[in-house]
Amino acid sequence: MWRTRAAAACVICRSLANSSYGIKRKSPLQNLHLVSRSIHHPYYPSAKFQRPPLRISIQQLSSLNRLPLHKTKLLNVKHGYQSHRNFWLARLASRLLRVRYLILGSAVGGGYTAKKTYEQWKDMMPDLEDYKWIVPDFIWELDELVDFEKLLKALPDADDLAKLMPDFDKIGESLASLKGFLSPGSPGETAFRATDQGYDSDKQFKKVSDKEKIDQLQEELLRTQLKYQRMLERLEKENKELRKLVLQRDDKGIHQRKLKKSLIDMYSEVLDILSDYDASYNTQDHLPRVVVVGDQSAGKTSVLEMIAQARIFPRGSGEMMTRSPVKVTLSEGPHHVALFKDSSREFDLTKEEDLAALRNEIEIRMRNSVKEGCTVSTETISLSVKGPGLQRMVLVDLPGVISTVTSGMAPDTKETIFSISKAYMQNPNAIILCIQDGSVDAERSIVTDLVSQMDPQGKRTIFVLTKVDLAEKNVASPNRIQQIIEGKLFPMKALGYFAVVTGKGNSSESIESIKEYEEEFFQNSKLLKTSMLKAHQVTTKNLSLAVSDCFWKMVRESVEQQADAFKATRFNLETEWKNNYPRLRELDRNELFEKAKNEILDEVISLTQVTPKHWEEMLEKTLWERVSTHVIENIYLPAAQTANSGTFNTTVDIKLKQWTDKQLPNKAVEVAWETLQEEFSRFMTEKKGKEHDDIFDKLKQAVKEETIKRHKWNERAEDSLRVIQHNALEDRSISDKQQWDAAIHFMEETLQSRLKDTESVIEDMVGPDWKKRWLHWVGRTKEQNIRNETKNELEKLIKCNEDHPAYLANDEVTTVRKNLEARGVAVDPCLIKDTWHQIYRRYFLKSALNHCNLCRRGFYYYQKHFVDSELECNDIVLFWRIQRMLAITANTLRQQLTNTEVRRLEKNVKEVLEDFAEDNEKKVMLLTGKRVQLAEDLKKVREIQEKLEAFIEALHQEK
Repeated sequence: MWRTRAAAACVICRSLANSSYGIKRKSPLQNLHLVSRSIHHPYYPSAKFQRPPLRISIQQLSSLNRLPLHKTKLLNVKHGYQSHRNFWLARLASRLLRVRYLILGSAVGGGYTAKKTYEQWKDMMPDLEDYKWIVPDFIWELDELVDFEKLLKALPDADDLAKLMPDFDKIGESLASLKGFLSPGSPGETAFRATDQGYDSDKQFKKVSDKEKIDQLQEELLRTQLKYQRMLERLEKENKELRKLVLQRDDKGIHQRKLKKSLIDMYSEVLDILSDYDASYNTQDHLPRVVVVGDQSAGKTSVLEMIAQARIFPRGSGEMMTRSPVKVTLSEGPHHVALFKDSSREFDLTKEEDLAALRNEIEIRMRNSVKEGCTVSTETISLSVKGPGLQRMVLVDLPGVISTVTSGMAPDTKETIFSISKAYMQNPNAIILCIQDGSVDAERSIVTDLVSQMDPQGKRTIFVLTKVDLAEKNVASPNRIQQIIEGKLFPMKALGYFAVVTGKGNSSESIESIKEYEEEFFQNSKLLKTSMLKAHQVTTKNLSLAVSDCFWKMVRESVEQQADAFKATRFNLETEWKNNYPRLRELDRNELFEKAKNEILDEVISLTQVTPKHWEEMLEKTLWERVSTHVIENIYLPAAQTANSGTFNTTVDIKLKQWTDKQLPNKAVEVAWETLQEEFSRFMTEKKGKEHDDIFDKLKQAVKEETIKRHKWNERAEDSLRVIQHNALEDRSISDKQQWDAAIHFMEETLQSRLKDTESVIEDMVGPDWKKRWLHWVGRTKEQNIRNETKNELEKLIKCNEDHPAYLANDEVTTVRKNLEARGVAVDPCLIKDTWHQIYRRYFLKSALNHCNLCRRGFYYYQKHFVDSELECNDIVLFWRIQRMLAITANTLRQQLTNTEVRRLEKNVKEVLEDFAEDNEKKVMLLTGKRVQLAEDLKKVREIQEKLEAFIEALHQEK
């Protein structure tokens, strides 16, 4: 309707302009603003050049500004000065003048917003001074090739352009034609009055049309803002491609210069060192980082993925996925990749298979960091994400805050999550990115109260409302969303408030599709159309820009203060070291481990320096100690009870064969392995005078135990050893008198040792003799008295029959018992047999020793096979066979030790040391003490201070 009226007015204006009157006047259209003329009078030329001076007075020019708004009678028009002109065209023009201010305000506001966004984008642009080589040289020489002064002279001047303008004097003269038309009683007056009668009836309609105009102008303003936003995104994309090309050329070595490490990478290294310095997150660390907190399933991870521009985190519907803090360092690079701090593998974020592998790796690391019986972990996973166009910052994604512990969770899960969140947010320089789910009731939020406690003034908090699309759909009152965004529903204050959309809830959505959906939603959303939200408060792109600016502002304000604090800490630690350990070097745990490693390897090498004689003596002695009881009790004593030498030798051969096949090789290998352990332990634990450092004792003991646990003797050694031992025991030929005497000496030593042990056993059974009772004033117990009487009775039995067999007959046991009962001693038959075993054993050993003395001159009869001699020395031959078998076995085991097992043991030691070197917990447990901890702290503080100083220097250079 209003456009129809405007077109009618334009027709009348053209008809007036075509009329010619004698008086020159200026058309009322010239009083309209340029924008108003361009909108409502498209036929009127809108020239920007200076007009010729008009020949009318100021009163005549401004008469249209004082037009009455009600119906009035038209005045007579006279030549000369006219105080008022009252007609419907002027009133319509006065109404249209108001639209001018709306359009002007919209243009100014849109221009300001575009300028502000452009300046933000301009600040993001890198310094391309170092990349001038990309621009061709002829561009810089363009001013020399083209004469711009000639081009300026060729252009027309202002006078020529003014001639092209219409003659405003003639247009003013044509206004005189209105005199007769506007005179009383003229047809024009009747037409105007008819128009005035319809004016009042259209007032209500004009009010409605004005509201529609405002709505249309607001929509046009919103479209303009979105247009500028798309232009900025397009320019940013072009800039991203350009920077990607530049960085790729730098990587290929086209640009011959060294690329310095980026600021954000330097800063991230400092945070990693601090994390290793104190795994429990020391609250004295006040370096800035962006802490992402929110209720469980509020969209924290989705916001972080939108900022990183990749779906990098594991996802689950309603299940707790973030089980430990994840530190993500965002930086700019030519390729969109991700890598862990402790790994060299790069995950290509443009490939779906690499994204799946990255998500799986993060989930595995989270689960491995959680201790048994727990649900969440305090161990931080460090991840770096690089890509073109990423905002540089360090973010820490924390486990979502929960209100109730569900089944399958540890009972202290809720408190643990609260303590982790508080530990990170207590840092006065940490930027808190508070994520609130917009699709649920605000009253159900837990994280807002927690954030309010940590940052009551909101000086370092940024509030983000997620799932705004669901909120707008489900919330009955849109004003409630505005109250949430403005922080009126919460006691929490914040630096800024943002609203974002992180997708439609489909985990398979790509980042680009989410961006398109987010832009489309806010373009059609009532939140922007009704000015509840401003354009810079929406989309994750604006959020990332704001968070990055806030992060770097906080870094610049606090990093120097933190560097001074670490400098003071370093001075205190150095002073403490000088006072406590003035003559020792400052070796940290890794350096001490390397020193201990070299000492242990030197001690293992010392095993190769042990002489063969020493090995064989130890092996032979230890082996005989292990097998002597079996030889005496199971081979020699049963064979000695036989009636003749033939039966003795047969019994001995059978028992030796059985022993060699089943037990002897295994016992020999065990003895060799124990001997090697003893020598290895002796070298490991032996103190080396003043140079000994007891700080390595626990480590050496652990290495020794783990090596012994892993080392296994060669399985084929027993088979070869069995054949050698069997052949040695088969040999009965003693070649010379020296060997004969050695066998007798070996037998005597063995029997004397056994006799001594038997005498000790008998003494314990019968108690002390009369000399000890008088000298030491001790007596016998009742049982000892009974055993003593039994011993005396059994000795009488042996004296009566010196050839008595080794076992008592039942009638003999009865006789001894009755004799003792006759003297008033009640005794049990089992006690009699037990006492007889020891008494007869002593008697037999003494007889065998006497027989050894007789056989000293029996080598001559041995060579004649004891023919025509009553002397039989088969027991001497048995002990010679045993002695020779021991010597041959010791020699064989020594060869296996020096040729094979020592080297395998050294290899096992190296493997154990390598495993311990990779296990930091093991090193912390084995290398302890104030000295180690002080050296560790000193090293870490020095490293942190040096990296902070390098970062500050680079930060100043970037400024």
